[in-house]
Amino acid sequence: MNVRSIPIMIVATAIFAVSEAADSVKAEPGKDSGATATLTGVVKLEGTAPKPAPISMTKEPTCAKMHNVPAMTEEVITNGNGALQNVVVFVAEGLPDSASGSPPSEPAVIDQKACTYHPHVIAIQANQKIRVVNSDQTSHNIHPLPRFNREWNKSQPPGQPPFEESFAREEIAIPVKCNVHSWMRAYIAVLRNSYFAVTGKDGTFEITKMPTGTYTVSAWHEKYGTMSQTVSIGSNEQKAITFTYRPRP
Repeated sequence: MNVRSIPIMIVATAIFAVSEAADSVKAEPGKDSGATATLTGVVKLEGTAPKPAPISMTKEPTCAKMHNVPAMTEEVITNGNGALQNVVVFVAEGLPDSASGSPPSEPAVIDQKACTYHPHVIAIQANQKIRVVNSDQTSHNIHPLPRFNREWNKSQPPGQPPFEESFAREEIAIPVKCNVHSWMRAYIAVLRNSYFAVTGKDGTFEITKMPTGTYTVSAWHEKYGTMSQTVSIGSNEQKAITFTYRPRP
């Protein structure tokens, strides 16, 4: 054997070993920092959805005057195709702790408008600020009722500037009420990472910048509860899934 060829063979072997090690790192779930995969989908309700009920605001004439037609309950909202709105879809298991990341600097907003909460359901990351706005010419009292987080209860007279609060722990989901107006209801889902979304009017959702891996993805609805499925997603892949709630008669 030509002695001069030995270093070349050693270098080639070393390059192969490094390449093989790099491939194994890329295949490790949740470790592909350059991943740009996207998880999309829709949440559906099978069968006939319960009809929203009118909300009586007669005890508060100021609120009643804000509605030309009665406001309706928002417990179950679907479109004509059974797509379900206000469902929180989130990665429940499979992500490493390092995937949590810092919460967004931009606060989520809850607006008290026409004596209802807008939006009805929000999702935030733990320690992300929530900005509470009173757009009405009447006093409100926003009162979240968490089980695992610090409870707070704040009055907000008309014209008072927005205030900000946050929750430190994951909790899905925290009911919110108004101590002044009993019909006002909302929910705040607090997630430990940023991989979540809330379905819109068409029942769809999108979670972007997903790392490679196999995960438990869950959907939560205030009336129908939580369902989950296992999802594997590759680097730069766009995967679509469907959740279907089938409530008992």
